Amino acid sequence: MKVRESGMPDEGLWETFFTPEKILQVLGFTQSVRDAADFGCGYGTFTIPAAKIISGTLYAIDIEPDMIERVREKAEKLGIHNIRYILRDFIAEGSGLGDNSVDYVMLFNILHDERPNRILKEGFRILKPGGKVGIIHWNYDNTTPGGPPMEIRPRPEQVRQWANDAGFRYKNICDLKPYHYGFVFEKPTRHES
Repeated sequence: MKVRESGMPDEGLWETFFTPEKILQVLGFTQSVRDAADFGCGYGTFTIPAAKIISGTLYAIDIEPDMIERVREKAEKLGIHNIRYILRDFIAEGSGLGDNSVDYVMLFNILHDERPNRILKEGFRILKPGGKVGIIHWNYDNTTPGGPPMEIRPRPEQVRQWANDAGFRYKNICDLKPYHYGFVFEKPTRHES
């Protein structure tokens, strides 16, 4: 099942909105991350820089074959070999990754789906205790130059509630100017549960 209309701008415009390395750092994605999963890798805007940071495997998951191929081509040109490409409907079928198997989950501009709780629960399942989920979404503002329709665009307070409901512990919220906000949540360790 494909996520509802994302309002994703073309790649050239999209990439002007971010300095991916800086945003990953703000969202707690550092060299301490060994293995990570990117749900809905899209153009690879964050996939490629994240793969350069970690020492393990970056799982790039997307339902669109064209997106997977685009990321693969970029990675090959840059000599990046630690990305595993997964063409999969992770909303309907799950990610295919094992329980407690990654240190970080990237949920970037994906929670406008009809079932954001399902996505968050899958992220929670595959995260190791103490692992983090980074969330980016479009500001709840109809003047942004893209993004999903306002009636399905999540507000920050909704995202925080959904993450809490999935079992995550709040770490922080970030203003990712000019058009996005971000959250970092953590999966509690066993003794914190």
